[in-house]
Amino acid sequence: MANPSPSPTTLEELGEAYDHFFPKIYRFLYYRTNEKEIAEDLTSQTFLKAIEKFHLFSPKKGTFNSWIYRIARNTLTDHYRTNKKTLNIEDIISLSTDEDIPNKVQTQLNLEELQEALKSLNETQRDIVIMRVWDDLPYQEIAAIVGKTESNCKVIFGRAVNKLQTQINVSTTLLSILIPLT
Repeated sequence: MANPSPSPTTLEELGEAYDHFFPKIYRFLYYRTNEKEIAEDLTSQTFLKAIEKFHLFSPKKGTFNSWIYRIARNTLTDHYRTNKKTLNIEDIISLSTDEDIPNKVQTQLNLEELQEALKSLNETQRDIVIMRVWDDLPYQEIAAIVGKTESNCKVIFGRAVNKLQTQINVSTTLLSILIPLT
């Protein structure tokens, strides 16, 4: 059985929890920004806010996992409110000569199609799908993060996946790998 997520009670323990949560929060933010530098900056901001507001955290009100994800989600929302997103085409596709270029290009096109389809979902639907599929969070944690019930999150997830499946022309195999019906 894996060790449960640490729930720090002191700033020193928060430092230890940082090692556990940093990769998770980084992935959470990277999947939403698709930019390494922005995800790194937002992850740093998330942990700075956690340190500043640590006195407000109470295990009686919820898990540390939910609390840190809420901070990350709010940090991302603040980022999009204050910054316009720009894309550099060279950052999106980087091909090296020793790779299977046609396969990589097709995979990149499929992922871009999936990203476009995800944009058609509202923010809550998109967050629930990403947290469930890519972040592998249980519905109970997702519910605490987005402020909905666990059963409501399951319904939202199911409807969002159905919507994505009707919009995406990606092969069934790729879609089933990316969005398992769990």
